[in-house]
Amino acid sequence: MNQSLVVITNILSKLTFTILIILSVLFNSAAYSDSDIKLERLVNFTNIDLKAFEDVSFKDNTNYQVVLLDARKVLRAESKASASGLLLKKTIDISKTPYLNWRWRLEKGLSELPETTKSGDDYAARIYLIYSSGWFFWQTKALNYVWSSRKAKETTWPNAYAPDNAMMKAIRDRSDETGIWYSEKRNIQDDFKVWLGENISEIEGVAIMTDTDDSEGHAIVYYGDIFFSAD
Repeated sequence: MNQSLVVITNILSKLTFTILIILSVLFNSAAYSDSDIKLERLVNFTNIDLKAFEDVSFKDNTNYQVVLLDARKVLRAESKASASGLLLKKTIDISKTPYLNWRWRLEKGLSELPETTKSGDDYAARIYLIYSSGWFFWQTKALNYVWSSRKAKETTWPNAYAPDNAMMKAIRDRSDETGIWYSEKRNIQDDFKVWLGENISEIEGVAIMTDTDDSEGHAIVYYGDIFFSAD
């Protein structure tokens, strides 16, 4: 590992998993051809090997495994006071495919947490989208779609540990039922523009994370296939 990267990650403490993901993307980004990003399934759990992901851990390891549920292969994530995620490094041209599509299902959620504080920075389910405008970590941003334990749907707030680099957006909240699949579709180009005030044309990576380290809680969630589309 690059020596400067080691120094940075050591001094950041829990300036967070988000920053660890950002650094990993910056130093190891991979480009893909246009043919790879035409309405493709970015993550198809029927065919994908979890080895395609990079495991990024802050505190212990969330248990991720592909399982069969409702006759389909999906990703099961269980976190017990842990914080680790799965990162897929891939350049996606969101000027061509701006819509992110995914499914998720909460089985065991977290108690209501003060999510704007470091002690409450836990989410039963979240998806990171990584954008970089330069080679330094402070030039890289992470948009987080989360299943919130407190905030109402469509609420946004800066990440408690990395407020300048990461924005949280509640897609689901405590009013949504457990044990039910929800299908989501977001125009991420629009969401980035609302946050950053500019149009961006590509992102450098996508990550999945279920974490409960700050609250020492217990969460179980399922993630379905993830893909980008033109509309």
